[in-house]
Amino acid sequence: MRLYSKRGQDMKDIFTPRTLLGRWAVGLIVAFFFFLSLFLIIAAAGARGGDNFFSNMALALPMLLAACCGVVAFVTGLVAIIMSKERAIFVMIATVLGFNVLLFGLGEILFPH
Repeated sequence: MRLYSKRGQDMKDIFTPRTLLGRWAVGLIVAFFFFLSLFLIIAAAGARGGDNFFSNMALALPMLLAACCGVVAFVTGLVAIIMSKERAIFVMIATVLGFNVLLFGLGEILFPH
């Protein structure tokens, strides 16, 4: 038994992106989680930060790369959704996660603690 969407596509087509920008958005959000995991592994190994963000480059670099990947995933996902009419669920998830990364980053910059 096969499940079909309204357009007559397989269920796999609903989840996977059709456009290049959609694939980039999903790939960048996967890279975000990779760099975030790398940061957490380094922090669990005993590395500690200093007075500012760049005091410990072993911690700062993976976090900076993760943040960049998350924001760029949001932008590419948004462009894929609006301009290329991408409707894949993974692209939607990547865009929402990237938007959350952007909001968190802006919150840290605008309202430091």
